[in-house]
Amino acid sequence: MRGITKRFPGVVADDCVDFDVRRGEVHTLFGENGAGKSTLMRVLYGLYKADEGEIRLNGLPVNIASPADAIAHGIGMIHQHFMLVNTLTVAENVALGLRSSRGPLTDLGAVTTRVRELSERYGLVVDPDAVIWQLSVGERQRVEIIKALYRNAELLILDEPTAVLTPQEVDDLFAVLRQMVEDGRGLVFISHKIREVLELSDRITVLRSGRKIGTVSPKGITPHELAEMMVGHALASEEPPPATSAGVVRLEIADLQVNGDRGTAAVRGLGLEVHSGEIVAIAGVSGNGQRELAEAIAGLRPPTGGSITLEGTELVHRRPAEIRKAGLGFVPEERMRDGVVPGFTVAENLLLIDNAAPPYSRFGFLRNRVIRRHCDELVDAFDVKTPDLDTPTRNLSGGNIQKLILARELSAEPHVLLVAQPTRGVDVGAARYIHERLRTQRDRGTAILIISEDLDEVVSISDRILVMYEGQIIAEADPRTSTREALGLMMAGVRGRPGSSDRALPPRDS
Repeated sequence: MRGITKRFPGVVADDCVDFDVRRGEVHTLFGENGAGKSTLMRVLYGLYKADEGEIRLNGLPVNIASPADAIAHGIGMIHQHFMLVNTLTVAENVALGLRSSRGPLTDLGAVTTRVRELSERYGLVVDPDAVIWQLSVGERQRVEIIKALYRNAELLILDEPTAVLTPQEVDDLFAVLRQMVEDGRGLVFISHKIREVLELSDRITVLRSGRKIGTVSPKGITPHELAEMMVGHALASEEPPPATSAGVVRLEIADLQVNGDRGTAAVRGLGLEVHSGEIVAIAGVSGNGQRELAEAIAGLRPPTGGSITLEGTELVHRRPAEIRKAGLGFVPEERMRDGVVPGFTVAENLLLIDNAAPPYSRFGFLRNRVIRRHCDELVDAFDVKTPDLDTPTRNLSGGNIQKLILARELSAEPHVLLVAQPTRGVDVGAARYIHERLRTQRDRGTAILIISEDLDEVVSISDRILVMYEGQIIAEADPRTSTREALGLMMAGVRGRPGSSDRALPPRDS
């Protein structure tokens, strides 16, 4: 890619960027949210048309006007925000756009068989007959990985492919990727996880504010140097929090049972407590009931049994508005689908929930001057990078959208804050900022429950760790003494061993 420039209204996403990938290598694109990484790769995949520059494959200039062109040239892409049809099955999504071996007739049986083979080979557990809308975020990402593997791409772009995997599964995936490299494929790896970048990459290219800062070898740079190269200034190290003295119980869940979209039990007899002034993290591989648990707490999914109480108020069978009024703040895992209205402006999304409440409304009319002053204060306080309050939210980077949602929820001063995947797809600098805001809120006495599949995040921010597997809490761990390996094993269903620093909890149905 030579001199690639891509402009959007009010911003230059990529500014004369050069980037190349060789056969048999992993070349990582590294940078903050909004640095231009995904935009550059979307140009390569035909989703965007560059305003300037050219693309060459095997030394020859090519015109990639669509993903179909990219696929025809042997380019595959695993997207951070999924390119799936929600009403189709896994197998149908994999087959979509490909020629059938039976001519005008579909051959989903053969596709299903191949999907099962790929699932078993790569450890990407997914049901080929499942409808996409029934799957969790992590399961949908596995479908994207299988789609790319199914097409046997010679050049594969991976945009945050490990966000929902345990350390053991990451190791397995890396083994597969290395085998693909040995077979002569070229891989473009986009990740915010410095450890993974240094472990997998042959070369690392850093982008900042749409410009190429430089290309380095992982053998010649330290994690701190790479982080500083990305953000342009030094970053303090993030250590596990010191032990805190928790206050009264603010959120209590007892014997909770919740069904998934298919009517089967997703949460089975789960119980937990979150106290004032503490951060409790639920760690687990996606698809083990975390989404259903979060939706049940927020009033978006009715439990089939058990209780959820917030400072003595029963939340089961209450509407989301009533639950919010009782003192719950909620940051959903799918920010673009459930957290914001992408076509609304920044200001409209900041007031999406509280627009009818005083002082933002009087006698049924919005008080625009008060609203804009409030939104300006939130944008400044939470460092939301946006051209102005009237910018469509879809134009912001993932990290800034996450900060916008967090600003909106914390402005309501909740007693309990539920945050699902706080920093998924968020760069190091934005993640540090979000973690600091959560710690500040904890110190003010808020009870915070985090659901995350990022072990580094779980260990660095939580006061207690609860491991969730197949709809149950199977272990409790101390972030100050637990290892990533031990937590990863528990996330895979292996209970804590007697004598370890982690306390294993027996399943409620055993």
